[in-house]
Amino acid sequence: MPIFNSYTREQLRQTYADAWRKHQTHVPLTPLEAMIADVIGLHPEYQAVVGDADTAMTFEPSNSGGPENPFLHMGLHLAVREQISIDRPPGIRELHNRLHARHGELHRAEHELMEALGETLWQAQRTGRPPDEAHYLALARRRLVAAGRA
Repeated sequence: MPIFNSYTREQLRQTYADAWRKHQTHVPLTPLEAMIADVIGLHPEYQAVVGDADTAMTFEPSNSGGPENPFLHMGLHLAVREQISIDRPPGIRELHNRLHARHGELHRAEHELMEALGETLWQAQRTGRPPDEAHYLALARRRLVAAGRA
């Protein structure tokens, strides 16, 4: 079962805000909160949004080319990390390791997988079908090959 499967939008955003507040005030974190705080720490551009619970609750991404949705972006980071931890779909951990070796940084490797995951989820939503793991892995492999050419 996905980590946040039963969370409402407000509960999810509050979880991000609470994890960041606890991190900043050096309050002990649960393993999930530590992972969330780590992802927030990688994105200084999102820290003002999650640093204030009211701002987090009322943030609305723009469809007109404005700032991306920080909660979607950070959620994709968490999804990729969960996939890597359990190697689901099978082979994703190895692809991540190879992307990490190719780029030299974990954050960029996660972003490569997030792009493939985002496209796979978009396609699933568009077609009304479950996400296609084989397609996701194929997209991730293409990103690995493209990274080798850069």
